[in-house]
Amino acid sequence: MSSFLYFILPALGGYTLTSLYLLKNPHVLHRRKRTAFYCTHISHRGGCGERIESTMEAFTHAVEQGTQMLELDCHLTNDGHVVVSHDENLRRQTGHDVTVSSLKLQDLPLYKERLEVTFFSGRFSSGADRRFALLEDVFRKFPEMPVSIEVKENNHQLIEKISDLVKRYNREEITVWASVKSSIMEECRRTNDSMPYSFTMSRGVVLLLLYYSGLLPFVPLGESLLQFYLPHIFNRSDCRSVCRLTMRKSLFKHLAARGIQVHLFVCNKDEDIKAAFELGATGVMSDYPALLSNYLSRNRRQD
Repeated sequence: MSSFLYFILPALGGYTLTSLYLLKNPHVLHRRKRTAFYCTHISHRGGCGERIESTMEAFTHAVEQGTQMLELDCHLTNDGHVVVSHDENLRRQTGHDVTVSSLKLQDLPLYKERLEVTFFSGRFSSGADRRFALLEDVFRKFPEMPVSIEVKENNHQLIEKISDLVKRYNREEITVWASVKSSIMEECRRTNDSMPYSFTMSRGVVLLLLYYSGLLPFVPLGESLLQFYLPHIFNRSDCRSVCRLTMRKSLFKHLAARGIQVHLFVCNKDEDIKAAFELGATGVMSDYPALLSNYLSRNRRQD
């Protein structure tokens, strides 16, 4: 037993020291990723706190406020149009219990006149534009704006049409695949592997396991973005254990040093924005683009 410890303890010590060194100096093993964009200011659903979510008015307003990336979700209509909508079922957004996939584009109902902001209970948005936007219209109007597209359903036709639009508008370098589910992400990447992509939920768990085991500095990562909830937006009084487990500044610094952007969301108050940046986020996603721009201006983070 003593001879075993004689060999194993120095080996563990050497492994630990090497891992810690490489965690702080990832360039030793990994070439830094070079994405075509770097975003500090990201507008969630196009900035759905200041205009009705995912409408062209919302996207236009967010861009006017200085956003550097639009975050959105897509679904496919019955007649094959890629529509920007967070939900497949439109009851929350329109009051009508119908699905995007069951309707033709011309039959989609209008958004409600006032729509509650999902991540700011009791707050509502409104606007002149209540129509659902087409992804193609977003690409056409904002040809140089980075866009993160979350795909929520494993629908090959939808994914293929998104990819075709991305190629048609020559924006593979500035359009990001995003999905919670790894099975959907695999389909997205099979369809178009030229686009950058973000961590899925299961890949995020793997990332944490690699970090806590000390293996992360040795493992190559294909993802270009980590987009994750800031835990205390859900329960400000009881998030310490989750925050301590997932919000590791040394992890975020390591990812940033490898060229992987870290976006925390949904930050709708100054205190949340400040907390996200203090944790090491490279970018913040908000429902309130004007609020975020004002914060960045005051704190000189956006040049």
